[in-house]
Amino acid sequence: MLLKKTNIEERLSGLRKKGDAEATLIHDVYEILNRKNNREKEIKERIATQAVSAENPFLFDLLETRKIYHLDQIKKICIDYRLRFLDSRYFKGEIPHEALEEIQKLEDDHKIELKGFKILAPSKMFKLADKDDPLLFAPIGNGYYYLVHKWGNDLHPLRKLFAWPFKNISNLAAVVLLASYILTLLIPEGLFSKSGTSTEFLIVFFFMFKSMAAVVIFYGFALGKNFNPAIWNSKYFNA
Repeated sequence: MLLKKTNIEERLSGLRKKGDAEATLIHDVYEILNRKNNREKEIKERIATQAVSAENPFLFDLLETRKIYHLDQIKKICIDYRLRFLDSRYFKGEIPHEALEEIQKLEDDHKIELKGFKILAPSKMFKLADKDDPLLFAPIGNGYYYLVHKWGNDLHPLRKLFAWPFKNISNLAAVVLLASYILTLLIPEGLFSKSGTSTEFLIVFFFMFKSMAAVVIFYGFALGKNFNPAIWNSKYFNA
C-alpha cells in the first residue's frame, strides 16, 4: 500500500484554520466574560442608585413562596433585633458576587430588570445621613418584598435580648430599675449607717436609679439614639 505524500501547503492551511478556530473560540469566551462583567457592573450601579420602582413585575409561578415577606414582618424583625430596612444605595458594604449572580438569574428567568432594591442590616452597615447579616430584597408590590440573597454572618444569638430595652420607654425603664436594684444589693450593708434599715435601702436604691437614669438620658441625647420603632426605616443616624 502506497502512503499518500504530504502536502505541506495543505498542512499549513490546516494549521491556520485551527489557529483561526482557536482565536475565534478565545474571542467568543472573551465576549461572554466581557458581557457578564458589564452586566454585573450595571447591576451594581442599579443597587447603588436611588430606588425608582415600587414594584417589579415578577412571574409569580417562578417565585419561591418561602422568600416572599410582607413589610409588617420585616418591620417586626427590625424592631426586635434593632436593624434597619433601607434603600440599597445607603449600604456601605460590598455586594457579594453570589448576590449579583442571583439577580442575573432572576432577571433572566422573569425577563425583567430588577429595581428598587432594599437591604435589611444593622445600622453600622449603612451610610446614614446626619439628622453582621445583610439581606437583599426586591419589591413585588402591595407591601411585599422578595428575598434575593442573604450573605455575611448570622446575628449574635443574644442580639434580640440586647435590643429589647430599646423597643420602647417601658422596657428601658424596667431595665434601669432592675439594674439599679442589683447595684443597690451589691453595696455592703451598713456602709452609710450602722443600722441597715429598709428606709436606707430605699434611699440608696432611689439614688442609684436617678444616677443610672441620668446616664441613660445623657447617652441617648448625646449620641442621638432613639427607640427601635422610630429607626427601623430611617436613613438618619440620629433619627
